[in-house]
Amino acid sequence: MLAKGRQRIERSLGTAVERGKLGTSERDATLQRLRGTTSLDDLSGCDLVIEAATENVDIKKTTFAELDRVCPPHAILASNTSSIPIIHMATATRRPHKVLGMHFMNPVPVMPLIEYVRTLTTSDETVEIARAFGESLGKRIIVSKDRAGFIVNFLLIPYLCEAVRMLEQGFASREDIDLGMMLGTSYPMGPFTLLDFVGLDTTLYIADILFDEFKESRFAAPTLLRQMVTAGYLGRKTGRGFYNYDAGEQTPSR
Repeated sequence: MLAKGRQRIERSLGTAVERGKLGTSERDATLQRLRGTTSLDDLSGCDLVIEAATENVDIKKTTFAELDRVCPPHAILASNTSSIPIIHMATATRRPHKVLGMHFMNPVPVMPLIEYVRTLTTSDETVEIARAFGESLGKRIIVSKDRAGFIVNFLLIPYLCEAVRMLEQGFASREDIDLGMMLGTSYPMGPFTLLDFVGLDTTLYIADILFDEFKESRFAAPTLLRQMVTAGYLGRKTGRGFYNYDAGEQTPSR
């Protein structure tokens, strides 16, 4: 698992070098700073830990409880969750004032934004330290109150669900919907290309979290989305989603 993760990072850095966005010395220095581990105990000397476990609140709460045990009292514990209210993780620790959300946009090396989430218990000092860290990475910071979906996914998920409903109802083809949003609104990719990139299972999970909290129809996952997840058509990571990548299908381009 660690070797596979490192290989992905090496490929990403290699692509950046090929495109002239990163020097070879910077790539090598970055790789030298990486250290893999499968034990949370190895994080005992960290000042800031950013959790990025799967989008499951029970797994995250267990992880935060363990991090609270392992990390020094001054350490800030952050979650990269894209949808789960941070208070669930904060109250699993004895330091809720040092817990916040730090939602990095995907792909992280390219997207310039981090979405910070402040709970009722997060201290001003924690937010300011985390902000300084994010800005040191060259990122822009936005801050949201602690509710499901935060800012980005609260707006994005209804848009993606409506696109699926349009396709489900035969209103337009996937290609025309994608092209309409790309050429009509200057989005870098259409909703179906984005769904396949994010993962249909991830989108469904976030939609269900939003619907459970707000009980609004705009967050209700379309039947087609749910059926595709059940069938294992999860997007690029499985070779098939709304587009069949294994069969060589191409997503629309400008």
